[in-house]
Parts: sequence; structure tokens; C-alpha cells
Amino acid sequence: MTKYDASSIKILEGLEAVRKRPGMYIGSTDKRGLHHLVWEIVDNSIDEIINGYGDTITITINPDESITVSDNGRGVPIGTHASGKSTPEVIYTVLHAGGKFESEGYKVSGGLHGVGASVVNALSKWMDVTIYTDGLISNIKFRDGGFVESPLKTIGTTKKTGTTVTFMPDYEMFKNASFSYTTIMERMQESAFLLPQLTVIVEDIPDEKKATYHYEAGLISFVEYINENKNTLHKVINFNSTKNDIEVNIALQYTDSYNENILSFVNNVKTSDGGSHEVGFKTGITKAFNDYAKTNGLIKGKEGNLDGSDVREGLSAVISLKIPEKLLQFEGQTKGKLGTPEARSITESVTYESLKFYLEENKEVALLILEKALKSKVAREAARKAREAARKGNGKGSKEKLLSEKLAKATGKNYAKNELFLVEGDSAGGSAKLFRNRETQAILPLRGKVLNCEKASSHDIESNAELKQIEYTIGAGLGPNFDVKESNYGKVIIMTDADVDGSHIQILLITFFYRFMRPLIENGMLYIATPPLYSIEMSTKGKIYIATDEELEEKKKTIKGNYKIQRFKGLGEMNADELYETTMDPRNRRLLRVNLTDAALAEKRIHLLMGDAVEPRKEWINENVDFTLEDDFRK
Repeated sequence: MTKYDASSIKILEGLEAVRKRPGMYIGSTDKRGLHHLVWEIVDNSIDEIINGYGDTITITINPDESITVSDNGRGVPIGTHASGKSTPEVIYTVLHAGGKFESEGYKVSGGLHGVGASVVNALSKWMDVTIYTDGLISNIKFRDGGFVESPLKTIGTTKKTGTTVTFMPDYEMFKNASFSYTTIMERMQESAFLLPQLTVIVEDIPDEKKATYHYEAGLISFVEYINENKNTLHKVINFNSTKNDIEVNIALQYTDSYNENILSFVNNVKTSDGGSHEVGFKTGITKAFNDYAKTNGLIKGKEGNLDGSDVREGLSAVISLKIPEKLLQFEGQTKGKLGTPEARSITESVTYESLKFYLEENKEVALLILEKALKSKVAREAARKAREAARKGNGKGSKEKLLSEKLAKATGKNYAKNELFLVEGDSAGGSAKLFRNRETQAILPLRGKVLNCEKASSHDIESNAELKQIEYTIGAGLGPNFDVKESNYGKVIIMTDADVDGSHIQILLITFFYRFMRPLIENGMLYIATPPLYSIEMSTKGKIYIATDEELEEKKKTIKGNYKIQRFKGLGEMNADELYETTMDPRNRRLLRVNLTDAALAEKRIHLLMGDAVEPRKEWINENVDFTLEDDFRK
């Protein structure tokens, strides 16, 4: 046994802790974590602009794979810190050091924890910081995760102000990751929507790409962007107010779809997990429409109120709050959920009062939205009755009948470990049932292509046998009533043929889960199985499986002796043991997790690719997809 005593306890000094456990600070060391480094530096620049200093941020991807973030804010202070070090050295090397802990420096800030700049430095091979302030140009250089290579020094004079940070990520940590111009561009476009005074420039020097964003109309432009190519019912409604030092800005618009899409931000930080401000908004909007409906005789006393889901059907909304540091409470370092209690009551009050006034002044729009909400109420109640009848009855549409027909259940009671395979075709489904792990793996064969859910209501789902089977099998509800904690499975795995039809089924199912069970995606529980394209039977080493054409070509270069290649045209061509070994066995399989990283962009893409408008879809596909009719298998 190894010794375990007082000498075994190690204190990680300074930035060493960040390099030892980077995931604790930036979430991961994949592509997402790499870009998180950019966001940490950008958020510092945005905090300057939120507080009224500067109006431009430039992000540049450099030829050597480093990245530069430049702003025209006040510039990082260059005086000597109380610790005896220069202030920039403290900011970029000491955790929890920054100007955001005292309200005098920043009235409003997204950088609550003060670890951003130093964490980026810790995870970089080198960092170069140039500061323009007090009439001077100052520079400090770091290397190898935060060691000072060149102390702060004056290198010139200037009339401008701002900070320019260039850093080279330590690609030993961020293996197989590189900066994406598109990812940065889309994130910065979002920031430009949220801050009407901001101009953002994103430049990719190696690929000679450049984009500039500036939106005078702010959130109105944001909602118009989300609803582009959708049929909208009215012009964007925008209102804002400040109460108890919390500024609330909201824009919303209804479309003729069944889907709600609410994005929320606090101090320019996306709160992807919602929080108190979203709860307040939903309560306020529901109350405003119910009061208007009752006052105008659209709902009688015994008919019951409109539910929140009725009021939000077809709604696109952006909520943006500015909260001073003294009141700001995020849940966790990733700042995904707002915890500030005051934000709920203030957002509810602003939403209710503003919307109530708008509805009274715009009767035609009010009646149009309420007509849609009342139809949703009728459909919701019909769907509820259908579900209750299915659960109680034993007829054709009963829950028991639906599940007993095709589902091969998992016997294990640890739902977090259980996996549901949605398998294309009865043949492949039968093979999957034979060699599955019966304790943890359930199989549900699907017959053909399911309903396109882009313009479907929950009532449509209840009328569709295939999707109703999926709903009952997962067992966590549907739409606004879906509770991810009630899911019977920790993983839901789409398993289809590796061909065009299989891809189409994947897209249809992803659309269904995105529209009606989105928390499955948000919690990383939806996967796509990747069955192999080829098997190679070798005279010396037996059979191996190959996932891609590129992998096949590489493998053929290394094979010695005779071999035989088989190309699988579908899951049904595999023997049951082959299917399990290659596609279902956790020791060998490759699963693709379906992630939702940008809700606004996902909303646009799903609607574009799965909606009714043909021309925009054709245009996007022609610009973004490379087609080839070439099959080089026999070459």
C-alpha cells in the first residue's frame, strides 16, 4: 500500500489548481472549454461597455492559432497593487482578484467570481497583455500557465484607452480542439443584440473571414432574428423598466407555431437554465392574459384559467436583466441559473404591468394571441383526457397495449443506468433484443419515419402511435409537463441505418425531442448510435469494424496478408451478435451526444430545415452542405 499521512496532503498554489483540474473552472477541455477561455476575456470587455466605457470589441483568430480580444474601455489599471505587485499581474495571476467585488469599480458585471482572466492565463502557453490608459501604453507577458515572463513596463504613449489580450491556449490540454470562427461569430452576434451601443468585429485571418455586428434596435432585432422565416402574428412587443436598481428589458413576439422559445440573460450572461427572472416573466405574462380574457368575457367563471403553456404557445421572447453586484446571485460557476430572489417579483411586476397596458391599447393583437391560447387550452385538455383514457383503459390505445406490443423492457430498477434504444425497423429491433444486456438495455423498434414535429401540437402527438409509444416508454410526460427526473432511462439512443433514410429518421426524432422533451437534450441524455460502415475479415487477426470511409482507407494501408471487406447497407444486415458488439456494447460502441449549445441558433436551424418554407431551406443547404454522388468503396 502507498503511504497516506500528513505528507500526502498537497496544497495547490495559485494557478496550479486550475491546471490540475481545468474542468472545475471551464467545464471541459474539449471545443466548448476552449471557447470558454475566449468568453472569459470577452466578458471582461463587455462589463466595461455595460458600465458605459467603450463601445467596440474586436476578436481575431491569428495564423498561429492564438486569439486576440481587444476593447476600447478604460484599460486595466496599471498602478501598484497593495500586494506590492503590479495590478495587471494580480488580475491575470491571482484567482478571485478583480474589480467586480466592489460596486465602485463596476455597477453591473457578469464576471461575479473574479477567476476569468487568471484561469485563461493558467491554461495558456503564453499570454500578452497590452493596456492603453493614463496616456501610456503598458505591456506585460506571461508564459507556461501564468509565470511572468516580462513584468509590466511602459512601451509608449497614447491618447486612446482599452485593453488588448492575446493568448495561446495550451493545446496539450485542449487536444483535438481548435477555435471556430462560426462559434465565436454567433456568440458575439448575441452580445450585439443585447447591447445596442456595442459594435463587435470578428476576424479570422487564416481563412480571410470578417463579420461586424451592431443592432440599434437591440432585443427587437434579436426576436426578429429568432423568428426569421416564421409566420408572425404581430410586430415585436418591447418594454423595459428599472425597479430597486434592477433593470428589466423584454422583447416578445408570437408566431403561428406551437413552440415556445424563451432566452434569458443577466448582465449579458446567458442563463441557459433559467432562474428567478424566467419564473417571474412566465407568471406575469400568464396573469396578464388571464386578466384580459376575464375582463373581456373570453373566459367565463367555470371554464378555468388559461395555463402557462397555453399562453406561451408560439411565443418567442428574450429577457435581459441588469443586476448590480450586491444583488447578483448565480447558481454555480457556469452562471447558468439566476438565483436572485428580487428578480422574480420585479420581472413579474414589469411584465404584468407593461403587457396589461399593451393589450388594452392593442385590442386586435390581444384577441389574435388569445384566440391562439384558447385553442391551445382546448387541445391541452383533449390531450390530457386521451392520456388518462390510455392509462386507465385496455383498448387499442391503452398505455399497456402500446408498450406490450413492441417494447423489450430493461429489468434493472436503476433508471439512471438504463438505456432505451430506438431502433429503425422490426428486423434490426429483433436482432437488438437477442443480444442486449437485459438488465440495462431496453429496445423499442420503430416502423418507418415518424411525424415531423416542427409544426405539431401535443394533441397531434397523442394521435400518433409511434410517438405516443416513445412518450409512454420514457414515462416523463410531454412538452411543458415533461419532467426529466421522471425519465425511465438515463440514455435515449437513436439507432438507425447509416444511410439517407436513417439520417432522416434521426432528424425527425431529434426534432421531436427538441420540441417536446428538450430537457433530455439539455441534460445530455439523448444520443445517436454510430453503427460501422464496414467489417474487415483478415486471415491473421480475425474481424475488425470500421466506422468511416477515411478510417477504411487508413486501415487498408496497414493490413498485411489477405482480407475481405464487407460494407453494411443497414442494421438488418448484421448478425445479432455483430450488432451488439459494434453498436450496443459500452466497451466498443461509439455514441454521439446531442448537445444544445446555442438555443437561438438551434431554434432557427430546426425551423429552417424542418419547417414549410422550401426556398430558404434550399438556399441554406446549397451554401452549407457539400454533396457528392461518388462512392469510392470499390476503388
